[in-house]
Amino acid sequence: QVQLVESGGGLVQAGGSLRLSCAAPVMITSINRMGWYRQGPGKQRELVAQITNGGTTNYADSVKGRFTVTRDNAKNTVHLQMNSLKPEDTAVYYCNARDWRESADYWGQGTQVTVSS
Repeated sequence: QVQLVESGGGLVQAGGSLRLSCAAPVMITSINRMGWYRQGPGKQRELVAQITNGGTTNYADSVKGRFTVTRDNAKNTVHLQMNSLKPEDTAVYYCNARDWRESADYWGQGTQVTVSS
């Protein structure tokens, strides 16, 4: 079972910033996409942002212009810079990696982000 390791998250006031980081095992060379999902209280898990090996990004409409996803392909890491945070961004954030060779998705354990008003 491949486990992604997340860091970052915490409590911040509205308008503040946080940075999330995630690392996949470097020996896995077949990851072609990494990103972040979130699950708020009483809500379904939703895509926040993702980035391919080639640098193509995709964002949820609700975070466009505020969040930026970046990746280091050589290190198998992905980062999510979150600015202008809102209380509705409060959720558990999960890192995701897509392995094309195994046709598998790997997940992190989740990290809590709480934005106070």
